[in-house]
Amino acid sequence: MTSYRRAKIPGGMYFFTVNLAEHQQMTLVENIGLLKRSLRNEQKAHPFRINALVILPDHLHAVLTLPEGDADFSGRWRRIKAAFSAALPFTERRSASRRSKGERGIWQRRFWEHLIRDELDFSWHVDYIHFNPVKHGHVTRAWDWPYSTFHRFVRAGKYPMDWAGGDELGVIVGEQE
Repeated sequence: MTSYRRAKIPGGMYFFTVNLAEHQQMTLVENIGLLKRSLRNEQKAHPFRINALVILPDHLHAVLTLPEGDADFSGRWRRIKAAFSAALPFTERRSASRRSKGERGIWQRRFWEHLIRDELDFSWHVDYIHFNPVKHGHVTRAWDWPYSTFHRFVRAGKYPMDWAGGDELGVIVGEQE
């Protein structure tokens, strides 16, 4: 089994990107209730805090904080992905490798993680998460994407409702005039 070098800090805060195996699918938003239930059930069984989250049709981004003394984010993602996959019918394409191992073909095997270093790093990743539906062309304003913690941040006064929906778009994605 491959061993990945990951920064595992008990009680750490991490940014994650988790992708479907097949891009351009709508699986996550078409089964949003199931995905939310899978996240909630894992959160109850193995607590973690969802600091920020966006669910797109074929991937998701999240900033999660683990409890003190706990660094097992890999186990959490494995169980979330397994619970979600187990409830779906077998309609996806599977490679010979996945078939031989009895694996589903819904998710990419790995995920990307980044240990949040400080408040600026946190802020940058939260902005990235909330801007992602606009970046991918799903909506023209962050407010219009329903599967995001952006609405929670607006209610808390951390963003104006019209953030990421006008002239500031180039600044958010790092483009220069």
